[in-house]
This record gives sequence, C-alpha cells and structure tokens, in this order.
Amino acid sequence: MKLVTAIVRPEKFPQIKTALEEYGIQGMTVQNVHGYGQQRGHTEVYRGAEYTVDLLEKTRIEILIEDAEAQSVVGVLVSSANTGRAGDGKVWVVDVTEVVRVRTGERDDTAI
Repeated sequence: MKLVTAIVRPEKFPQIKTALEEYGIQGMTVQNVHGYGQQRGHTEVYRGAEYTVDLLEKTRIEILIEDAEAQSVVGVLVSSANTGRAGDGKVWVVDVTEVVRVRTGERDDTAI
C-alpha cells in the first residue's frame, strides 16, 4: 500500500477532486495548511500598510491506495493541479506497512 500526499493551490482543489473522483478514488483526507517553497511569500497592502505574507495557504490531500494505482493517482494529481507557475505544489508517495479499519478490524487492502 502507498500513501500519496499532495500539497496544492487551494483554488485548484475543486478541479483536483473532480479528476480524482472520475478516476475512481472513493476516499481522501483534505486539510488546509500553510507553508512555503520556491514560491516564498508575497507582499500585500492593507489599509495603506504594506506587509509580507511568508506562509501561503495550501491544501494537503492524502490518499491511501494500492501499490499498482499509485503512479496513476500521481499522474491525475499532477495534471489537474498544474498551472505552470511557481507554487503549484508537490506530490510524494510513501510505503504504508499496515492499515486497520477501526470499526471492523479489517486489515491492509481490505481496510482501504
């Protein structure tokens, strides 16, 4: 099993969610997060005062998937999140050694 995690632009999430659902993803965890990478921050003006926003709003998506589906899911995430600009995000995949469904006690692939 794999855990696919993506950090993406929040405004792209509706498009990403639709693409994942069309692919057949039935569950995901989504969080609003803050951070920065190469994009860094940006300057804004509020009531005439200029200030720097260092941590940018992003959306974190986590999907637990069978090994064979991981690269396809990465492809869906990358194609639906891409704008071609700095700050589009990152996707990474890690191995998961065990999963247990709390309600039933099912394990591993049957617990996904």
